[in-house]
Amino acid sequence: MSRVGVKPVPIPAGVTVKAEGRTVAVKGPKGELTWTAPAPIAVTVDGGQVVVTRSGDEDAVRALHGTARSLIANMVRGVQAGYEKNLEIQGVGYRAALQGRTLVLNIGFSHPVEFAVPAGITIAVQDGTKLAVSGPDKHLVGEVSAQIRSFYKAEPYKGKGIRYRDEYVRRKAGKTVA
Repeated sequence: MSRVGVKPVPIPAGVTVKAEGRTVAVKGPKGELTWTAPAPIAVTVDGGQVVVTRSGDEDAVRALHGTARSLIANMVRGVQAGYEKNLEIQGVGYRAALQGRTLVLNIGFSHPVEFAVPAGITIAVQDGTKLAVSGPDKHLVGEVSAQIRSFYKAEPYKGKGIRYRDEYVRRKAGKTVA
């Protein structure tokens, strides 16, 4: 039995959840998210909580049970409080700027790197080197942060590049002349 899947998801004040068939729609102060559950999973709203049930006891269905419950819990938390990932840019002359819905990164290339910010995501730039990626969808916030980081991952010799704010980059010694 799934230990996670059997727990109901409480619905906090200010958040509404609608389950029609396999489609779950969650609406709150930070936005609105929808998700369609896989076929063996059923979602119902019972009072002030969301209950996830499964149709069978096969391994694949049991795995989906806990995953579906966690995804719905993340949706509820996302529309209520939102998610945020913090990035920082390190390097002399490396900086970021926001021009409308486009993030422009100057990270040592001969040209600026432009990144179109997807709908539902907010990016805040502080001091030109600190980025805050936020939004209600946990998966999308993580995906956008990873895409921005992939433009220039922090390298181990001088530490230049884009990294998560709490990320530790192990430094290496450079070549020495004998």
